[in-house]
Amino acid sequence: MRPLFDPGKRPFGARMAMFTRDRRDADRDIESYTPLCRSHGGAEVLALLPDPVTARLCLDLAEDAAHAIHGSMAAAHIGSEPMTLVFSPEEIDLIQLRDHAEGSSRQRFEQVGRAFATWRRRHSQRRTVFLDDCRGDVARCVATECAASELVVTSRHGNADARDAFRSVVFSQHKLVLMPPPRDYYQGNLFGHVVIGWRQQGHAEETLIAAKRWLAAAKRITLVCIDDTDGKAERSAEAMLARLALQGQVVAIASNGRSIGEAIVEFAKTEKATCLLIGAFKHGYLLELLFGRITRYVLSHATMPVMMKH
Repeated sequence: MRPLFDPGKRPFGARMAMFTRDRRDADRDIESYTPLCRSHGGAEVLALLPDPVTARLCLDLAEDAAHAIHGSMAAAHIGSEPMTLVFSPEEIDLIQLRDHAEGSSRQRFEQVGRAFATWRRRHSQRRTVFLDDCRGDVARCVATECAASELVVTSRHGNADARDAFRSVVFSQHKLVLMPPPRDYYQGNLFGHVVIGWRQQGHAEETLIAAKRWLAAAKRITLVCIDDTDGKAERSAEAMLARLALQGQVVAIASNGRSIGEAIVEFAKTEKATCLLIGAFKHGYLLELLFGRITRYVLSHATMPVMMKH
């Protein structure tokens, strides 16, 4: 059997030597580097794992997404490493507080590595999946790890690295993203019934095009149009399904005093959706902090995985 780790080659994580606080930490990083770690070299679905708490759920979602298209999956841990960057004294104080609360970069990586190893041992077919590791500037790590993947599975909840990675994936890399719900509600059957919040304008069309391979694997698709008084959204939804050669149902509902986000989430719950697809944020990151409502509500209240693209 071919070994999981080739001792004759420098492990991908050995680049961590330049990121650690001193030479002794660097040596410990390399010595403790697990044989399960290997550069993935690109896969259709990437589980991006900055936070150990949500790692298993992201891995389960990535596995199901890869199986749906008969594709490949990979996993990667990313984390900030302050020693690679320049900070003011005030920022250094904040970093030290964060390390006290969440652990150091190396400790966070070890926690994700343990979660990955546990997940990997549960099924023999997972032996072809390895864990990559990139620590340093989070935005740079995200760009490096996600470059070749069509779908990135990651969570916006958890530690600071998770929140930073989510922003980078969505607003900088503009990747198709699949996120677990805030709580551990996922029960499998990811593409049993996909509900799509459709708007004639915005990013919904671009998201559907990017998600076509996964939508083609769905057992049932429902596009919901909110407050479509003139029928234009419903007609454009039907045209989009025809354009992508997808079979689905188009439904128009009234918000009845609810916000658009609330109406979408309640419809998805009522229809027992297993995945919710939306067009994501309308503005850039800073404007979304001030004006974004629909996407933030959906991400905070959906009880099923959410797929989106900015």
